[in-house]
Amino acid sequence: MTFRSRLILYALLTSLTALSIDALLPGLRQIGLELGVAPPLSTHHVISLFIFGMAFGELVIGPLSDAFGRKQALLGGLCVYLLGTVVALFAQSLEMVLIGRFLQGVGVSGPKIATRAMIRDQFEGDAMARVMSFMFTLFILVPMLAPALAQGLIAMAGWRSVFVAYFVIAVLLGSWVAARHPETLPVARRIPFRPRLLFLNARRILSSPRVTLLIIATGLVFGAQLLYLSTAADLFFEAYGVTESFPLYFAALALAMGLASFINARLVQRLGVVTMARAGFIGLTAVSLLMVIATFCAEGVLAFAVFLPLQSLAFFAIGILFGNLNALAMQTLGNVAGFGASLIASGSSLVATLFAVGFGGFYSGDTTYLAVGFFAAGLSSLVLAEIAIRRHELPVVGVTV
Repeated sequence: MTFRSRLILYALLTSLTALSIDALLPGLRQIGLELGVAPPLSTHHVISLFIFGMAFGELVIGPLSDAFGRKQALLGGLCVYLLGTVVALFAQSLEMVLIGRFLQGVGVSGPKIATRAMIRDQFEGDAMARVMSFMFTLFILVPMLAPALAQGLIAMAGWRSVFVAYFVIAVLLGSWVAARHPETLPVARRIPFRPRLLFLNARRILSSPRVTLLIIATGLVFGAQLLYLSTAADLFFEAYGVTESFPLYFAALALAMGLASFINARLVQRLGVVTMARAGFIGLTAVSLLMVIATFCAEGVLAFAVFLPLQSLAFFAIGILFGNLNALAMQTLGNVAGFGASLIASGSSLVATLFAVGFGGFYSGDTTYLAVGFFAAGLSSLVLAEIAIRRHELPVVGVTV
């Protein structure tokens, strides 16, 4: 495969996670109406269960890819993803849709984690920076374009057509990997899959207060984003009467996060990870406090002209935080960085799911739940991260035999 074709393949594989969330948002109300449930108190679990499944998949896919190879782990994950897609596609109840979404979340961890490992196996320095830059560009485009394209598809063929699209995309990507992409991890470099070692290393990693606090802080920030994603369609439709133009406003908010990530990449080397992370936390907490005050002054529903810029600023702060929080959590992981990365991703996804499900249950057609949820996430993560940053710990040394 040429360098350019690998770039395109890696970008498409990693974007499957965002696509699996964002493309379904315009169809949540239709799912609720067809299956006889009251949106969004039940249908928002269609998003949350996907993330919950991803939390389990992320925990095991890293060690599996180390033991059996990147390609096998990636293709195995896509097979589970396809199984979940079929279950959701033919579901006749919300419960079956949720089972399908959980399986999709478990499966999508394959391309998400194994692709990162493939990149790490093959590239370093400027070449790796080029690959990550290209992937970042697509990360911005997917949340901006997916809801608009999916809304048109749903209008023509219903919400099940989105799962047909998921199936086709996963088959095409899997076929491309199977036919053209070589294995990047030689047999000599593989690490046997030993559950005992995983348990011992997980205990050592989680015994570090710094790492554990940062996992929770990352999960709370991700949870605020997930809270918005899982209820955004109903909020726009019910509170503001925005239907046809929903994808445009959704894209604008996604652009704010992408712009923040771009600015962070330019500033972090000059100002440092800790400074940028603190700026993000303070920004998120301050903006969400303004949202809380404005929401109560407006008796529950912010004017759309106020909601949109405040929400954009909140997402800008989240965009600053994501990369920096992960970097801070990884700093003391030593020789267990690979498994540690999976544990951080899994743990933060689990925290995010619990947070979003908890606060999402308070949705009642206004913006109170969102403002309070964002403020709770911002303030709590700020306190936890500050405690973690001030701790000076030795690197975690993992068990290898």
